[in-house]
Amino acid sequence: MEDNGSLGDLLGGSDRKILSTGNNELDKKIADGLPLESLTLIEGENDTGKSVLTQQIVWGAMKQGLNVDLFTTENTTKSFINQMESMSLDISDYFAWGYMRIFPLHTVGFEWKKEDMQGILQAIITQIQRSKAEVAVIDSLTLFTEYASTDMILTFFTNCKNLVDHGKTILITLHTYAFEADTLVRIRSICDAHLFMKKALVGDKYVMMLEVVKVRGAQRTTGNIVSFEVHPGYGMKIIPMTYAKV
Repeated sequence: MEDNGSLGDLLGGSDRKILSTGNNELDKKIADGLPLESLTLIEGENDTGKSVLTQQIVWGAMKQGLNVDLFTTENTTKSFINQMESMSLDISDYFAWGYMRIFPLHTVGFEWKKEDMQGILQAIITQIQRSKAEVAVIDSLTLFTEYASTDMILTFFTNCKNLVDHGKTILITLHTYAFEADTLVRIRSICDAHLFMKKALVGDKYVMMLEVVKVRGAQRTTGNIVSFEVHPGYGMKIIPMTYAKV
């Protein structure tokens, strides 16, 4: 188990400004990594690898000695840890020591109501603000759209941006279909980084594709497209584009 303080000291300097995915090939495609103290949108349809990508980023944050809070409507605590382990990303020690905290939001027996949604969204903002965790991941925001108005969602993103301005790093996944086109345009404009996920048929099988739409302050050109597969027991495997032309 790494020591948070000493690891942070070792990283030092400009390296501290980048959130690595823990996968060198992937980092190179995402403008050398996502900027710390930024708001990242990870967007796509069902089963396009959004959760897989966030799990990889969580792993990278752990390896950098950062604390992470995960707010999930997709998993229970146990299923998230199991999913990470199935990708050979074992976070059980980090979780046991409190470097990683998981907040399942779709609790059995809890009834979501429109009148409660503003309070729930504000409670998440308050938790991120008060938490010692430098990185917060929300996977995914889609469920909230059934109960929250457009104004509530946009206010939530604005509040996240304010937290980023005060040192937090926040990643939010959402399903494209759940939002009106003009709302998506406004959400994308608020975010510092925008990653778009999709599936593509290559030969007789589907691969996942990640398009780097924008990354604030990136020294390398954005617009890169990364194709990958997910292999049980191995995790994300980047596929060279020469093999993944569609």
